[in-house]
Amino acid sequence: MLIKNYKNTFFQELSPLYEEKEVESFFYLVLESFHRKKRIDLALYPEMEMDALQLLRWESVLVELKKHKPIQYILGETEFFGLPFLVNENVLIPRPETEELVDLILSNIRISELPNLLKILDIGTGSGCIPIALKKNLPNAEVYAIDVSEKALATAQKNAELNTVAVQFMLKNILETVDLEQQFDIIVSNPPYVQNLEKAEINPNVLEYEPHLALFVEDHDALLFYRKITELAKKNLNPNGKLYFEINQYLGKETVVLIERFGFKNVTLIKDIYGNDRMISAVL
Repeated sequence: MLIKNYKNTFFQELSPLYEEKEVESFFYLVLESFHRKKRIDLALYPEMEMDALQLLRWESVLVELKKHKPIQYILGETEFFGLPFLVNENVLIPRPETEELVDLILSNIRISELPNLLKILDIGTGSGCIPIALKKNLPNAEVYAIDVSEKALATAQKNAELNTVAVQFMLKNILETVDLEQQFDIIVSNPPYVQNLEKAEINPNVLEYEPHLALFVEDHDALLFYRKITELAKKNLNPNGKLYFEINQYLGKETVVLIERFGFKNVTLIKDIYGNDRMISAVL
């Protein structure tokens, strides 16, 4: 079958469930994953065909997409900060907003003209996207990462190997940690911050498939992880060390106040590309 002909079927099947741009994105992600071809290739070579086995794989993708399973989990891969990452139901799918967090850290390091010989810790690493992207861009940095999930850390280790970087991963429940037992120049975290009351706003593909352990906090203590991580950062950051968070857009001011109470300076609330309060940087 010609791939261009199957494209029509693909769109017809998914258009009742997704917006056209999203279906188009799905189509070209599968095209690249299954055939190693891009949009331009299909335009230049419209007679490209798929065999019966490839057709079955495309059909299986359709079935999963109709269940609202994220395309990244279906394909088992995604891209973050220009790097390839393996993903599965044990880790969150990396978001563009988190790419902004990585970019913020790298920009601040360049602006301050700090040497690359830094010691960096990522707390709640999931797929390992933050520490791996940082290590790739700061090859001389010493990078560590913590997660409470063994399965998440196994995926993160594979991603470090995939991207040929050395990150030291540690299995640890941060809420039960009294001291990190070493000092760091930078501590960064994108911890669980979605309140249960926000579930009504969340798409089914996120709510039904992504790990709730990495997403949700109880409504009565939504800043639980921020408080604990800031407390540890107070002990385990070097003088003038930096603390970075990705945050709940609805709790920006509250998170700033919390961090300031621990004595941090220059606590800055930063918006993402969509205009939402999304990141905080602070200096010890």
